[in-house]
Amino acid sequence: MSKTQKSTLMAIFRYVILIGLGLLVVVPILWMVSTAFKGEAQTYSPTPVWIPDPVSMDSFRKFFGIYNFGRMTVNSFVTCLGSMIICVAFSCLAAYGVTRFKFKGKKQFMNFLLMTQMFPSVMLVVPFYAVLTKVRLTNNLLGLIIVYAATNVAFSTWMMTSYFRTIPVDLDEAARIDGATNFQIFWKVVLPLTIPGIAAVAIYVLLNGWNEYMYSSVLINKDAYKTLTVGIVALNSQNQVHWNDMMAASSVSCLPLIILFLFGQKYFIAGMTGGAVKN
Repeated sequence: MSKTQKSTLMAIFRYVILIGLGLLVVVPILWMVSTAFKGEAQTYSPTPVWIPDPVSMDSFRKFFGIYNFGRMTVNSFVTCLGSMIICVAFSCLAAYGVTRFKFKGKKQFMNFLLMTQMFPSVMLVVPFYAVLTKVRLTNNLLGLIIVYAATNVAFSTWMMTSYFRTIPVDLDEAARIDGATNFQIFWKVVLPLTIPGIAAVAIYVLLNGWNEYMYSSVLINKDAYKTLTVGIVALNSQNQVHWNDMMAASSVSCLPLIILFLFGQKYFIAGMTGGAVKN
């Protein structure tokens, strides 16, 4: 067998593997969307129905009607945006301080942030619940915002630190010669250059908050403050699983994430790879 034939076979093998892996991701998504437009009869049909006939919109009507998912969607937006603002603000300030100033314990501080990511989330549920109960922030969106920010701010700081290191310190020195203070240098010189990193952190925190279930299910019991993920899981009742309603709710909940990533993917990729190459 010639080298050309071997390279052709290897290329075919790689494409087959890639197509197979792609189908593993795409087929469940297509089935979710298909089931969302089915009625009860087609949903529980013993033979799989890929194309709904007729197309039913009842599950989407229930989304905003019977199940009150509109309120849950607003709750999810509020908690995600609140935690995102906190994480972006604190991670930018921390990254600027770490990359621009020399102080004792800087390495230990960064190592401590990294260590906080080693604890599993299920281990932190009880401590979070105990603390929030004492300050009366359970069944409160503010408490959930604080928890989301606390669980994401460490990795956000690491991301921003990597990006801040790519910005030359010479810019700071030039601005300082012109009479700018440290905060003016941070706000007017350095921060505008870190927009891709900020976008990456914002998308990262929003994705984590939007998909989070465990903390919201434990810390929130009142229906008025429940998030979208908790509402979707609630459709899995003890006696019956409403698959078409669950798939419709899941399809709608995916739309904000898809739109967010489509518009912010270049910033996300640039921010995630910032600092990967040493100048």
